[in-house]
Amino acid sequence: MDLTLGSSRHTMAVIRLGSGRPPTRRAFLLLKLTAVTLSVLLFCEFLIYYGVIVRCHWPEVETPADSRGRGPPEPALRAMFLADTHLLGAVRGHWLDKLRREWQMERAFQTALWLLQPEVVFILGDVFDEGKWSSSQAWADDVGRFQTMFRHPAHVQLRVVAGNHDVGFHYHFVLVNSVAMEGDGCDICSGAEAELLEISRQLNCSREQEHHPGRCGDGGPLPASAPVLLQHFPLYRRSDAHCSGEDAAPPAERGIPFQERYDVLSREASRKLLWWLRPRLVLSGHTHHACEVLHGAGVLEVSVPSFSWRNRNDPSFIMGSFTPTDYVLAKCPLPREDTVLTTYCGAAGCLVVLTLVHMRLLASPLHVGWNLLRKFKTT
Repeated sequence: MDLTLGSSRHTMAVIRLGSGRPPTRRAFLLLKLTAVTLSVLLFCEFLIYYGVIVRCHWPEVETPADSRGRGPPEPALRAMFLADTHLLGAVRGHWLDKLRREWQMERAFQTALWLLQPEVVFILGDVFDEGKWSSSQAWADDVGRFQTMFRHPAHVQLRVVAGNHDVGFHYHFVLVNSVAMEGDGCDICSGAEAELLEISRQLNCSREQEHHPGRCGDGGPLPASAPVLLQHFPLYRRSDAHCSGEDAAPPAERGIPFQERYDVLSREASRKLLWWLRPRLVLSGHTHHACEVLHGAGVLEVSVPSFSWRNRNDPSFIMGSFTPTDYVLAKCPLPREDTVLTTYCGAAGCLVVLTLVHMRLLASPLHVGWNLLRKFKTT
């Protein structure tokens, strides 16, 4: 009986030990898999945005030599410019595509706001992808998502170029709805041209105020500095053949001629804008690629790349410091989509290796490395 009892106890002990080991090993494996998964998610969905955008800095406007010693320089206005967010709608928008790309833009925008603290943000058109055929309810839903993604503190102003007004004047910026520049006499076109002519008159009056005071009427003059023109469509250019840089159009596409009123503004509309406003700088979007072009008497136009992974692998935005007489621009890159996808693929491979090692279908890399090291030492 004692032997039986002893053997019974021994058997029970074996059963207890045997049944206790697998859950412990499985729990340890689950802990490792969970830790790897959460770490990768935290990095790819949050930390990578801080790691990339923290390297961006506001460009400094140099003080002219002849104005030094005349008191503190006028502080520069810090403005962010982004373009072509293309929020998907209910018709063509797949839920996974919307979730992935909209989360990317939201995290990029919120991180940039927190790190860079701009005073004003301009979005250069193509905010929505399906605005032409959205129903009233779908449009309301899209606007609600936009307001959530691009939420901002009260002290930061957000301006969208193609908004309720065709033409607006904000600080030293003139915002033009490019769709209203078709020049075909439509109601919106006629109204936009009338507003542009009035702004042109006020700007010219302000430039001549020093020599002919009192000519600006009761409304008073606008700032005497040359404005910055903001619009969605670029001014007329034949193609992107002279554009360069990593975020320019692919080489195979740069020589393709642009179509007036579709890819770029018409020559006539471009001439009018340059003549009426005489801007010191033009910022535009629409092409999804970066480009710098000189117009007329050396007026620089900067095409801002798309802000969304949906349009390019390496999105970015423009940072600008502006004074009444000068400006400086800098580009801030965002995380690349292929970097995030590669990280996820590497993490998935790591999870597979951990699982195979646990199931004893694959030797532990540490053991393999140790054995190789021992063999190397013995030889």
